[in-house]
Amino acid sequence: MAIADDIILLDNKLNELIIKYEQYFIGLEKREPLQLLGEVEKLVRRHTGTPINNTMYKHRFTMLVARLVTYREHWNRILKLMEEGRYSRDRFITDLHLSQKNMPEKRQSGSPPAAVDTELDRLVHEFRDARKACNLPADKVSRELIAATIAKQRPALAAKLGTEDIAFRVVIEDGKPKLKAGLRKH
Repeated sequence: MAIADDIILLDNKLNELIIKYEQYFIGLEKREPLQLLGEVEKLVRRHTGTPINNTMYKHRFTMLVARLVTYREHWNRILKLMEEGRYSRDRFITDLHLSQKNMPEKRQSGSPPAAVDTELDRLVHEFRDARKACNLPADKVSRELIAATIAKQRPALAAKLGTEDIAFRVVIEDGKPKLKAGLRKH
């Protein structure tokens, strides 16, 4: 095969490989496209050592090889994150499966109603956003931490305000996010 035909074939196979890897990472493909990766690498190895006299073909081949190397580094980084369980799309799917699996247990154990859960989730989200806005680390803010803080403050606030109907909100004071309580407005 001539170099011109091989470059066109390499370009097409590389584009197909990129699509297959993206499909693999989002879960549409069950297996990593290793066979196609091998074919692309074989095409690259075929012309790596041979001199290419045509400047246009040489430039195009060099650009395709650079593109392959860049994508391969990206894919290897994502594969490593997937193995460690830190890949965001993979983590989202895992969390979704765990929440669906634990859903019947939560309902049977008499957990708080859904409105309290959504309010707590809202507070956690707002608190994380406020910490990020203040350039503070937000990764240690958890649902349990916010719930414990609210549970600790609620009895004293209820005695002070004379009612159990208390609403919490996130405010930033002196460059630090804080939970503030007040009477719930109906």
